[in-house]
Amino acid sequence: MAIAVPSGFRLAGVHCGIKSNPAKLDLTLIVSDAPAVAAGVYTQNKVFAAPVGWNRRHTPSRAIRAIVVNSGNANACTGPRGDEDAATMAKLAAAAVGAAPAEALVLSTGVIGKFLPMDKIAAGITAAAGQLGRDEAHLLDAARGMLTTDTRHKLAGRRLKLTAREVQLTGMAKGAAMIGPNMATMLSVLLTDAVLDEQTAQHALAQAVDDSFNCISVDGHMSTNDTVLLVASGVAGGGALAADDLAAFRAALGEVCAELAQAIPADGEGATHLVTIDVAGAASRAAAHKIARTVAESPLVKTAIAGADPNWGRVVSAVGYSGVPLDAAAISLKINGHLLYQRGAPVAFDAATVSASIRDQRDTHLEIQLADGDGRVRFWTTDLTAEYVRLNADYHT
Repeated sequence: MAIAVPSGFRLAGVHCGIKSNPAKLDLTLIVSDAPAVAAGVYTQNKVFAAPVGWNRRHTPSRAIRAIVVNSGNANACTGPRGDEDAATMAKLAAAAVGAAPAEALVLSTGVIGKFLPMDKIAAGITAAAGQLGRDEAHLLDAARGMLTTDTRHKLAGRRLKLTAREVQLTGMAKGAAMIGPNMATMLSVLLTDAVLDEQTAQHALAQAVDDSFNCISVDGHMSTNDTVLLVASGVAGGGALAADDLAAFRAALGEVCAELAQAIPADGEGATHLVTIDVAGAASRAAAHKIARTVAESPLVKTAIAGADPNWGRVVSAVGYSGVPLDAAAISLKINGHLLYQRGAPVAFDAATVSASIRDQRDTHLEIQLADGDGRVRFWTTDLTAEYVRLNADYHT
């Protein structure tokens, strides 16, 4: 699962002083050596950050040269000044590579409701522009410059051997809380040297996001800043991807997005379990998604998993109140492969064994089987611990 900088891109991550700790990077600059195709998918929150508004106006595009990301300050709920600051960030990043402001995209994450320290941002962009590179260290610094409460950086990649060429796809993401679908990653940037047009890139990204970043939830709270970008330099050459090659690229994009998406709840604030929820047999995919999300966001389900309690009643009742029409007498449930509930009734199981299977490993698997159709989905969430409550009670707003 190769993780490398795709051809045509250079990156840097620096500390510019948004965060008080000088050891924590807080600004990332990604540059395309030539105009690149870019597509974006964004939060559906009606209250959205200024950078989201800027990027929506400038994607899809075939002329992107720079992406600037700051962490520690979300530039959200900051009114006209926030819009001006986002535009200034784009102007500064573009100027660093000799481009126009419309050829730069902007991402911000962190505390809501504070104005950006633009003098520090400007100095950071200048510093990052002087440190651009394409080796592993530059990639890691770029990934770290996006982080806020994350405990680790998040990277994923694939090297694809297509019919007449090889292409690289590499993604980075950040997110640990304020995670709820539509979208559900705080930020992610996916880079590739494949040849894509704007429409193909947008369609492929939207599908990949639907099956990945829109299938995670830590707390059900939709962020103001959620952004996923796909940027294609086209340096691999060979012209537009033919049908089989495009299918292979789309599959790899889905895999990378799913890997990054899963890494977010795996790094959930205070979480002790990553919970994978598989729903099958629903009337449609949308029905399966709604059921999975309802289970994922149930505080009682989440606390039961935190306590290693195989409380099938909480899961089954969450399925029932999801609002999805279903045959309740056909519901079955497995936890970590153990059958607890079958066709609408409990079955005998060894509670101590199932409890140990939850307690003794970080991964927990819920399998919900219905009999209403062919709809299925995979969804990821976390447990809910006292540490999550402490972290978010203490978090500065």
